[in-house]
Amino acid sequence: MTEIGLFNLSELLKLQKKGELTPSQIWEYYFKRRQKWEPKLNAFIKEGKFSGNGIPIGVKDNITVEGYPTTCGSRILKDYIAPYSATAWERLEKKGFALGGKTNLDEFAMGSSTEYSAFGPTRNPWDLSRVPGGSSGGSAAAVAAGMVKVALGSDTGGSVRQPSAFCGVVGFKPTYGRISRYGLVAFASSLDQIGIISTNVKDAAFVFSIIAGDDPRDSTTTSLSVPLYEEIFSEDLTSFTFLYPDDSFCYGVSEEILSSYHSFIKLLKKLGGKGKKVDLSFLENSIEAYYIVATAEASSNLARYDGVKYGLREKAEELFEMYFKTRTAGFGDEVKRRILLGTFVLSSGYYDDYYGKGVAYRAFISEKLRELFKEGEFIVLPTTPDVAFEIGKKQDPISMYLEDRFTVFVNLAGLPAISIPFTLSKGGLPIGVQIVSKWYNENRMLVLSDRLEGEILFENKLLKGGEK
Repeated sequence: MTEIGLFNLSELLKLQKKGELTPSQIWEYYFKRRQKWEPKLNAFIKEGKFSGNGIPIGVKDNITVEGYPTTCGSRILKDYIAPYSATAWERLEKKGFALGGKTNLDEFAMGSSTEYSAFGPTRNPWDLSRVPGGSSGGSAAAVAAGMVKVALGSDTGGSVRQPSAFCGVVGFKPTYGRISRYGLVAFASSLDQIGIISTNVKDAAFVFSIIAGDDPRDSTTTSLSVPLYEEIFSEDLTSFTFLYPDDSFCYGVSEEILSSYHSFIKLLKKLGGKGKKVDLSFLENSIEAYYIVATAEASSNLARYDGVKYGLREKAEELFEMYFKTRTAGFGDEVKRRILLGTFVLSSGYYDDYYGKGVAYRAFISEKLRELFKEGEFIVLPTTPDVAFEIGKKQDPISMYLEDRFTVFVNLAGLPAISIPFTLSKGGLPIGVQIVSKWYNENRMLVLSDRLEGEILFENKLLKGGEK
């Protein structure tokens, strides 16, 4: 049974179709993995049950699955049961995939470590004293430990790619609008995108080919056709161009991350890529713009959690008191911090000074990136400034926000990007590298990532019996 976790999705489906593996055998394999790992990791808020389908998919608990909790990692929704399923999950379920469980996350997807969950932190399977990243830390940890085959996450500023880098798995965020957000609980609507976490690029591409595409229930989805899985890897990539910044753009990055990044650039050139060093200094204020735009949208989106419509309701004598008690008790510190910041930047006296400038900067970097992609097809960067940090180490919110300094511009511009595991640090922790591409260029980005994966040969020892 140990071989099951090493097959990719298309291989597992073929074996199941031939009758060489039954759904119950596949489910039993992953169920035993969950029994072994879940008590150590706390990757799930709610585990799934065998329904006759075998291959389990993890679903971040801000994505609805009918009849299951959708808590968003928050006390304010701890008893909420979803009355409908997200489009992304509906499409997977119709293809015969099973719900492996609802995975843990930073509350309302606000965080970079999965320490901000009302249900306790998730731990990194490579080192239980460290964070798995966030906000999709539960999904990344579950995939890395082999408790599910693939997991869905959400990526508002790097929340699929950053935890994937920390946990040694693949994190894929497509172009904004490629995957329906129907059923994804909103944090910052113009930035949120459902993404895919997997152990290999082909599995990410397989799931993408199923869940992407137009959805009449989400007006932001694109009507562009979605390629079949087989068509994605028929792309010709005999030559490609990539862009990279000089080391000054990578200030604050650890020596091990920077060394790995240099090795990555050399590998791209070895594969026939033509590299060009470019000035990315126009992205240096991306973090500031992101936290203006994201918190402004969050303050609006989270206004609905008031104790009246659904979710937690605290008892009180008067309506305003009930609002206050419910939101005070229901939201954690980080969510409160972002609501306050978002309300401030939207206030009448500061709207133009903050939110107006944040939106203008967002348009500016999109235009600059459009021009830049005329010089090359891909931009390559580190995914994170350092390897996974210890639980409890980053108490300062600013230091936590800076974890996403290489990822947030992707969401501001709505670009596709992927993080793939590259190597291990001297301490045995995964290091990821990131490829960003122009809009709707997912096919070629996935092909390049698959080729790199074949050269890198990153070994996930956790799937081969390695334990912590």
